[in-house]
Amino acid sequence: MNITIAFVLGFMAAFLAVMPPGLLNMTAAKISLREGHTRGIVFSVGACIIVFFQTLIATVFARYLNKHPDVVEILQRVAFVIFVLVTIYFLLVAKGREKVEEELEPKSKRSRFFQGIFMSSINVFPIPFQAYMAVTLASLGWLQFDTTSIAAYVSGAAMGSFAMLYIYMFFFEKIKHLQFTSQKNMNYIIGGITGVISLITLVNIIKDLK
Repeated sequence: MNITIAFVLGFMAAFLAVMPPGLLNMTAAKISLREGHTRGIVFSVGACIIVFFQTLIATVFARYLNKHPDVVEILQRVAFVIFVLVTIYFLLVAKGREKVEEELEPKSKRSRFFQGIFMSSINVFPIPFQAYMAVTLASLGWLQFDTTSIAAYVSGAAMGSFAMLYIYMFFFEKIKHLQFTSQKNMNYIIGGITGVISLITLVNIIKDLK
């Protein structure tokens, strides 16, 4: 398996996962805007270190699932239900809620690094997401679970996350006035993404039944 392909797949999966406005990218952008780009980068490095290990856990778990297709079938159904519920929540329940923006207190570079680690650690969504992506990519023959490919995929995921956080940091000031940065539209974006994943999962379940 070409390690470049594995790296690019990991990069793109993480890049797209961090694209919707969320806790990590919006925090990185606000820190960069108020305290300077350096502290925003330090925060992002801390966050991406955790992304690296989360993706590693997810990929190793996906390797196990790939060897046990019966377990994959069960998890596919569970994942479908979860993604549908998440989609309904963001599109119908949370769409009208607006979060009150909290002021960020000035902190040192070191504390921003550990803040990135902490905030990324409590965000456990990347683990099931990356496990699902790895199993899906493996089923398509695009990803193999040898040690080299896993290392390339995980490294790509960490770099993809950092790249998107970097984009938010350096372009947030120019786009913060746009409507899609509001909490209401963030919920629509996240709900739309989970809705697409739900449809893909449903298609895979139907194919397995045939």
